[in-house]
Amino acid sequence: MAENQLKTLEQKIDELIALCNDLNRENQALKSDSASWHSERQDLIDKNELARSKVAAMIDRLRTAE
Repeated sequence: MAENQLKTLEQKIDELIALCNDLNRENQALKSDSASWHSERQDLIDKNELARSKVAAMIDRLRTAE
């Protein structure tokens, strides 16, 4: 009986180890995705600011041309 319980416990521990490994891989993938999204967001913010400044410069030129 104790041998059976020990094998069951060992199997459950192995399953927990496998689950932890899977969760660690998933966590790393999510961290990588998050870093990628943050980088893309910053790029879009920078492009938006550049476009905004170009539009402001064009408006200023139009005002001085009047």
